[in-house]
Amino acid sequence: MSIKIPKARANNQLGSVTVSSVVLRLVAIALFWVGGSWLMFNMWLDGYWAIALTVLIITLITTIIWLRPEAYPLRWMSPGLALMLLVSVYPIAYTFYISFTNFGTGHLLPKVQAIDILESRRYLPGDAVQFPYVLYRNSASEYALVLQAEGEAGSEFVAVRPNSVVDLAQLETALEDGFPSEISFVGEAEPYTQMPRNQMLGALSQLRDITFGADEYAVQVNSTTTASVQEPQYVYDEATDSILDQKNGVVYFSDDENGRFIAEDGTTLNPGYTVGVGLGNYNRFLTNPSFRGPLASIFIWTVLYAALSVLLSFGLGLFIAIAFGRNMPGKGFIKALLIVPFAIPNVISILIWRGLLNPINGLYGTALSNLVGQPIDIFSDAWLVKVALIAIQIWLSYPYFYLISSGALQAIPLDMYEAADIDGGNWWQQFRFITLPLLLVSVGPLLIGSFMYVFNSFNIIFLFNTGGPPMVGTSTPAGHSDILISYVYRLAFESGGQDYGYATAITAIIFFILLGITLVQYRYMNIVEKVGENV
Repeated sequence: MSIKIPKARANNQLGSVTVSSVVLRLVAIALFWVGGSWLMFNMWLDGYWAIALTVLIITLITTIIWLRPEAYPLRWMSPGLALMLLVSVYPIAYTFYISFTNFGTGHLLPKVQAIDILESRRYLPGDAVQFPYVLYRNSASEYALVLQAEGEAGSEFVAVRPNSVVDLAQLETALEDGFPSEISFVGEAEPYTQMPRNQMLGALSQLRDITFGADEYAVQVNSTTTASVQEPQYVYDEATDSILDQKNGVVYFSDDENGRFIAEDGTTLNPGYTVGVGLGNYNRFLTNPSFRGPLASIFIWTVLYAALSVLLSFGLGLFIAIAFGRNMPGKGFIKALLIVPFAIPNVISILIWRGLLNPINGLYGTALSNLVGQPIDIFSDAWLVKVALIAIQIWLSYPYFYLISSGALQAIPLDMYEAADIDGGNWWQQFRFITLPLLLVSVGPLLIGSFMYVFNSFNIIFLFNTGGPPMVGTSTPAGHSDILISYVYRLAFESGGQDYGYATAITAIIFFILLGITLVQYRYMNIVEKVGENV
């Protein structure tokens, strides 16, 4: 039997449509496009085409949602969808994009911005125009100058601050009569007081690094009496795609393969700019044995660390849940003590364990040395530090598995165990064929999530031993207890320069590795669920 909805009723379900609502909607969309277009235009001019493209996609999707009647249910979700695209999807896509570029130290900016920075740099030519000046300072140690320039009508006085010329309308002090004893700016309560020459000597070294004014009044202090006009050191020629160094007369040509401006003698300008390198970062990873060497052992250790930590934590939590699931005196108090590690912040727990295992004055570190009769430094031993990390991870994780196992055990019907007792099944057979299969049906996805969490647990590695002890003979900084995420951190921030492009390429590889492991685990969990259904 089919039910037909009247057309009028169907239209009402999509929202009432009136002339005023349509006009209001179109005006809102037009304003939305004006704001989005302004943002896209500025992002595109600054070289950030990726965020400009993202804003365009968000604007188009939002427009379609608000214009199409069948998309009415999505209208009130559109702000959330736009925010999700901007703060979730875009960073993921941009991370993958970075892996195909040379983004890193010296190549952090688009070409447009790199040129702007170079063109903003100034120098003092030998025949620079010089102005007599007087220095002023306020109580916050902020400086301003008053320059004496020669004009057609005689001397003119100009007030300048760092990187700006002060308009006369912003001054509360008249400059027609020369250098006043103090100057005040509109909207600022603190006046600037003239500094005596003897006090200027102490501030001269600091003043020489500051550019006062702009354009023809862009000056730099070179003595206690005069300030010289600076000229642009680098001038960009769009026709030849080159930059002229006016100070040295050297021409730097654009090298779009490496993202830098380079002269004929091989010297380069800093900063460079971001360019695409294709699969260069991935090829560098796959073909360079000096990079793959530490990475192979780090990957094996990461998998073992995550797998052992999760399995042992789950086993301990499940054992406690079963053991204390029975009626016994003081059960509530003991349970409360067992979940204490879960209530303490992980950072605090890791630092406490680091202190306890200190070989010099740590409780456990000194006790272990006394037990074996010789000094033992866990932090410098490649194997002991790994055992310690797994033990600490178990300490941090077992309360979580204890809690979820306790809840999952309550859902298993007791009549199954009664039937197993009648059939003569012992405790091991009941655990293997009843408890574990039914438990994994509900806990299995949580085990997969915990594996992924521990696989990327940067905090414990960094706070406990910073990935040490260091490996010997590697071309990149790497430690024996480093996991993949801490190794990527070293490459990005501790390798003598930030190599974000290469680090994000390895991050992308880690993502696909985790994706593969997760798919295998989910396939296994589907098998476990089928077994659980047959119990």
